[in-house]
Amino acid sequence: MTPADENDYRDSDSASDRLKRYARVGRAAGGLAAKVAGNRLFGMEINKGQHASELQAALGGLKGPLMKIAQIMSTVPDMLPEEYMTELAQLQTNAPSMGWSFVRRRMRTELGADWESRFKTFEREASAAASLGQVHRAQAEDGTALACKLQYPDMKSAVEADLKQLKLIFGIYFRYDNAIDPVNIHAELSERLREELDYNREARNMALYRHILANEANVHVSEHVADLSTDRLLTMTWLDGRPLMDSVEADAETRNAVALNMFRAWYLPLYGYGVIHGDPHLGNYTVRDDNSVNLLDFGCVRVFRPAFVRAVIDLYRAIRDEEEDLAVHAYETWGFVDLDRHVIDILNQWARFLYKPLLEDRVMPIQETGGVAYGAGVAAKVHRELRKTGGVTPPREFVLMDRAAIGLGSVFTHLKAEINWHQLFHDLIDGFSEQMLKKRQKKALKAFDIPLPE
Repeated sequence: MTPADENDYRDSDSASDRLKRYARVGRAAGGLAAKVAGNRLFGMEINKGQHASELQAALGGLKGPLMKIAQIMSTVPDMLPEEYMTELAQLQTNAPSMGWSFVRRRMRTELGADWESRFKTFEREASAAASLGQVHRAQAEDGTALACKLQYPDMKSAVEADLKQLKLIFGIYFRYDNAIDPVNIHAELSERLREELDYNREARNMALYRHILANEANVHVSEHVADLSTDRLLTMTWLDGRPLMDSVEADAETRNAVALNMFRAWYLPLYGYGVIHGDPHLGNYTVRDDNSVNLLDFGCVRVFRPAFVRAVIDLYRAIRDEEEDLAVHAYETWGFVDLDRHVIDILNQWARFLYKPLLEDRVMPIQETGGVAYGAGVAAKVHRELRKTGGVTPPREFVLMDRAAIGLGSVFTHLKAEINWHQLFHDLIDGFSEQMLKKRQKKALKAFDIPLPE
């Protein structure tokens, strides 16, 4: 075996490699299950902070779906104790990158033996490495700056295997804490992860967002380069920007401008087209020198039924006007079932927290108490009360909607942004019509060959 072959072998996601990583994660997850069981049955104390750190360390070196799932779980309230959410939130784009031998072999597979001749330059070192693939900076023959997103090998089988593990972990957790039934959460994550493997689909999502945000001067979306792309290689124009966290210590005007642009980037597509970017972690946007934002990574895009979007607005009005029947109608439209008044009161606690900054027509932070752990205290209280009632089963559509709200809330909290959120929200929803949304959505999705929501 040549040195290059040896590197290729080390770079592969072979069965033995996967067994080793499962062993690492399995020990961490199994340890959690054992400790939770001991706590429930024998009153043993769990050092959640220490164990969460161990779990984060086990997941942190992975280049696969479990890391993506951990990112998602870290931003869904009530799925994990606060200690675990804090640790897993560190899993952003810090996976180790594959070496040049892997890149060369994979690029040859995707674009042919002469692939290098199709670029003016192609950087050997990855500029970013994430859970399902890594990005290399390049230049087209005409000098256009490019980003080449290359999927890791055998990800389809890795996704299926990891989803089976996730189902097992969810089952263990639900056995000892029934506040949130994860059956629909698993189904939603499964479908979204499978979709993320299809780079042709991601290219269509990107084109849709370029269309939706075409008139937003302060939000930028890459352009797909079709002749340098395949279903496992996505080439797009490069967008220069700095990490969002670099803005945290900036002056108030800068922080507020970034937050305003982020709000528009996420919620204009939702209320205008019923579409949401479902992956709001820190690696998926950067900030330009003029404080406009680059929106990145369109693998996890969710299209909602127009009735679902209307119910988001209905619940806002129900909380504002204290209309309990309208709140019940909104929850039922989303897909919650068998809700009694007590459970509705508990869900409304969470809704009041999320909608609070939208209800008050004044400049204010996204949350006025609670530090950078956005909503943690409210989520913990809701979780405890749901557990006493026997729990609820969140509908599938609710999963990413809730995640986006919490992910963005965390960003706005870190930025210490103080904005009139009420006005921003009403700029988007005033004059809303479900029929108008349905018509606009149908036309746009058809243009980009994206299925309508069922």
